[in-house]
Amino acid sequence: MKKFKIEAKDSNARSGLLITLHGEVRTPVFCPVGTAGAVRGVEPLFLKQAGCSLILANTYHLVLRPGIETVERLGGIHKFMAWDGPILTDSGGYQVLSLSGLVKINDEAIEFASHIDGKRIILDAQKAVEIQNRLGADIIMCLDECPPCPADSNTLKTAVERTLRWAAESKQAHKKTEQMLFGIVQGGTDTDLRTFCAEKLVEMDFDGYAAGGLGIGEGHEEMIKTLSATVPLLPEDKPRYLMGVGMPAGIIAAVKNGIDIFDCVLPTRNGRNAFAFTEDGPLHLRNNAHINDPAPIEKGCDCYCCQNFSRGTVRHYFNSGEMLGPILVSLHNIRFFQRLMVEIRHRIEKGKFAAWAEEKDRKYNLSYNSKNQDTKKD
Repeated sequence: MKKFKIEAKDSNARSGLLITLHGEVRTPVFCPVGTAGAVRGVEPLFLKQAGCSLILANTYHLVLRPGIETVERLGGIHKFMAWDGPILTDSGGYQVLSLSGLVKINDEAIEFASHIDGKRIILDAQKAVEIQNRLGADIIMCLDECPPCPADSNTLKTAVERTLRWAAESKQAHKKTEQMLFGIVQGGTDTDLRTFCAEKLVEMDFDGYAAGGLGIGEGHEEMIKTLSATVPLLPEDKPRYLMGVGMPAGIIAAVKNGIDIFDCVLPTRNGRNAFAFTEDGPLHLRNNAHINDPAPIEKGCDCYCCQNFSRGTVRHYFNSGEMLGPILVSLHNIRFFQRLMVEIRHRIEKGKFAAWAEEKDRKYNLSYNSKNQDTKKD
């Protein structure tokens, strides 16, 4: 059975269907992040109602707590998360960057000192795949090394060499063909290294390919320049995933370059900080301007928050420490991103994406800036 098919194109932008054991996913798609097995503060039922079809969980964090054996005893990752749709798990490679002070790395493996209790954890390519096989996610990732930004050429070269070595070992260790295994392209913003890494991964023939190590400080223009040089090297008939990028302008520009899958913590992390995404730019709901404001967060939004609560009420919840405030803004933000993806798919299918994307890219770049781009862990 073919697991991915493209149903419409507008230049390099694609609208497609990703078929997994736990259901179908319309692409381009945005995944909320459930680092420890839950999207923070948001019930799975509300995720469904918001239009989510694919969610992400984190291998490293689930290894620490509650442990893979516990997840297995509780029925596997889908039952554990009470989510019967498709799930993507990352490999733990990003934590090389995000937890750099607690990490030792060599060509064989990554050694973590747990950020919880200091316990020593060894993660190699084979173990990362075996853990994800046991978790039972629909899409799993090869172990990779995500270098910092900026990084010198030797650091980038070493990260690419390790990523390729671990990709080959991951491919060999992968035992469950119903799970899609993605290789990850690294190389910073060095297009020669990105090209080398992509070409070698394509030779290994993965089920899909991810661009890692972007959205970590290189800036919008450099990210898009890197993608435009890298994505055309990836197979047309395989899904393409841009890891951890979630600003609206970044998503639209990446779709223009042929990306199909996105994930980021921004909807929920910013939601917990009273930051709402809207078509007209960010809304900071702790501001005094909203004390007596009867309007919803965004006029025309069909999310549960906007249909039932005013800006003034939401502001009150934040300023009184009521936990409903962060939940409501997270719900709105998740729906904002799902509505954006629906519009993107619709525009591609109608052959009207390019001009719309240019205007939206410009608008969102003015409304939102890189300081709102946060880390990928939630």
